[in-house]
Amino acid sequence: MQETLATNTIFTRTLITYPSEGLKIYGFMDVPQPGRSKPPYPLVIALHGYIDPAIYNTIDYTTHYADSLAWAGYIVLHPNLRGYPPSDNGDDLFSVGMAIDVLNLIALVKEQAGKPGSLALADPQAIGLWGHSMGGGVVTRVLVISPDIRAAVLYGAISGDDRKNFERDFNYFSNHTQGIEELKAPATAFARISPINFLDRIQAAVSINHGKKDVDVPLAWSLDLCQRLQRLGKSVECFTYPDQSHTFHGAGDELFIQRMVEFYNRVLKRDN
Repeated sequence: MQETLATNTIFTRTLITYPSEGLKIYGFMDVPQPGRSKPPYPLVIALHGYIDPAIYNTIDYTTHYADSLAWAGYIVLHPNLRGYPPSDNGDDLFSVGMAIDVLNLIALVKEQAGKPGSLALADPQAIGLWGHSMGGGVVTRVLVISPDIRAAVLYGAISGDDRKNFERDFNYFSNHTQGIEELKAPATAFARISPINFLDRIQAAVSINHGKKDVDVPLAWSLDLCQRLQRLGKSVECFTYPDQSHTFHGAGDELFIQRMVEFYNRVLKRDN
């Protein structure tokens, strides 16, 4: 715990830090105010997408979604992924470092939830993930590793096929300056590391959401993931939004938030 960032009648937002492989990871936590609903509260870890680290702020565009979940009675942990100030920088080849930071945060929640301290009101049996764009890619990787996640929302998420992601980084996002090291890897390395090849290990329910006008992350990637999970018999719901781009707005954004809350309520709330 570092300092209180905001407080209102619904929730308190606090700056947090936690250790991960020798790094200090910052972020914020939203906790519902006592009395709004009966604890323990389900908890969602929310992951932001790519932003230029030089202009990144802890209270970023995804705060909007974290706060919506806090209004609905969820504790929300929103880490600044490694390399995003003031979090420390560290090795992140294939974005594995970011996934490790999330796995370490999950372990921390499992250890401290329900005990005296900042996670005293958290339910260790009701953990969800949420990720936009790059953060959605991290969520997909974590889902094939961790059995502790019960529900995950993917929002304009990048592919579970890492070669597609780094080719997109190299050719579209960075003018041939990012993804260089990863694309040197042999096909066998991509086969071993890409979560798309291990979807059978997913135990969580998944909600996939993608805008049809997204020009940054291809809609086809989410449609493919949806079909793969359906063929595997996984619990998955899939929504497309006709008038939405990579980051939603207006009525489409309101509909997404409604679906997001309803999904977590069905899967994570104790009275279900």
